[in-house]
Amino acid sequence: MNLDKTDEKIIKNLMKDARISARQLALKIGISTVTVLSKIKKLESEKIIKGYTVLIDHEKVGYEITAIIEIVAKKNVVDLEEKLSKIDNVCCVYDTTGSTDAIIVAKFKERDELSRFVKSLSTMANVENTITHVVLNTAKEDFRLT
Repeated sequence: MNLDKTDEKIIKNLMKDARISARQLALKIGISTVTVLSKIKKLESEKIIKGYTVLIDHEKVGYEITAIIEIVAKKNVVDLEEKLSKIDNVCCVYDTTGSTDAIIVAKFKERDELSRFVKSLSTMANVENTITHVVLNTAKEDFRLT
């Protein structure tokens, strides 16, 4: 699907505030409410809009540890990435170029929880090696492209 300028405006506005009503969005962009609803429905059906969520401060709800973990796979990295993506603490799974095959971002409440997680990775089939980075401070964490 090729996005037009109106689609882009809808997406940017929904990324800023997913709770905005179609009517408010239509007024803001300068098109009809019916057009907004139609375009949103099409964006959803094309899986451009995958869902709606809330942004939280992970530290304020107890997830004070963020780890970035590089993974070197023995083989079949796609299967490994699928398994990793199903783990609750894992926020992001990236298939990468370079000396590592995948990078994951995960969040933990306690250091022991991170330790158990990293040790469990080494027992997974296809994992050859891991390199774990612990984030000291977060300057920005926002995947919205606005």
